[in-house]
Amino acid sequence: KKLLVDVDCGVDDAQAIMMALAVPDVEILGVTCVHGNTCVENVCKNVLRVLKFCGRLELQIPVYKGVSKPLLGFVLDAGHFHGEDGLGNAPDPDAPGLDLVQKEGAVSAIIRIINENPGEVSLVATAPLTNLAMAVKLDPTIPQKLKGLYIMGGNVDRGNTTICGEFNFAADPEAAYIVLNEYLCPTYIASWEFTCHSKLPWEFCDDWLAQDTDKARFMKKIFKHSMDSCYSERIEKELVAGQGFISCDSYAMAAAIDDAFILESDYKAVTVELTGTHSRGMMIVDHLEILNKTHKACIMRKVDLEKFKKLLTNSLK
Repeated sequence: KKLLVDVDCGVDDAQAIMMALAVPDVEILGVTCVHGNTCVENVCKNVLRVLKFCGRLELQIPVYKGVSKPLLGFVLDAGHFHGEDGLGNAPDPDAPGLDLVQKEGAVSAIIRIINENPGEVSLVATAPLTNLAMAVKLDPTIPQKLKGLYIMGGNVDRGNTTICGEFNFAADPEAAYIVLNEYLCPTYIASWEFTCHSKLPWEFCDDWLAQDTDKARFMKKIFKHSMDSCYSERIEKELVAGQGFISCDSYAMAAAIDDAFILESDYKAVTVELTGTHSRGMMIVDHLEILNKTHKACIMRKVDLEKFKKLLTNSLK
């Protein structure tokens, strides 16, 4: 399977990338970077660090620098959860330099790679959708050439960044609106609430990180800041999301890797609210079919968590 991955490489993006790298029949054609969890320069550095620890830096999986800010509005980041550098404030003095980033920009690379592999590429987007929105505006034909689009983002009930907004969509609502309305290809969405409802026990996480490998030690190091944050929120606020291990971006990646991963889903037309005082950036699900849209997205409801555990476990072997 040919994957193109668009990330804002925080810890869960790193987990998703490592998951894909561990699957023998998956080929990552490129990793495109965008603003989000941290600045786009840090995102590029983080992707290179992940590739290095997975022994894939020398195999030339190309990394592309993308857009540094949303189409409109203010820049958001998630430094409080992922660390200011995006990877748990756990620097590596021997980290690869930005000279390894491709000269070609991410938006151009998305357009080129999809056009070079028509009908074969699954695009996995685990970040604000700015790169994807820019790409479709420059080349409106690329959605029809995609095998599938897998998004971690959006929410159907409650937000995690604003009252009604999930981080990836709230960080660039206009881009999310463009993507959900103009990428008329098979579209699969792992929403914020879905990931919360599909959490794993912390005991699994402990065993996962206890594997005696360099990858596991790397993950334990960069994940500590986030785990401490989850523990603090769990104690202080008793958040549902804090009562188990959630690797948000990995759900979208697992769906792209294994078609049978999704067990139950809703097929609904979706869009994004842009003007609401409290609901800007919220994903709107058209249960009443008022939008009259023929394109329906697959909104994940239930997945095979045993397969998910296996994919995560293998990612650190």
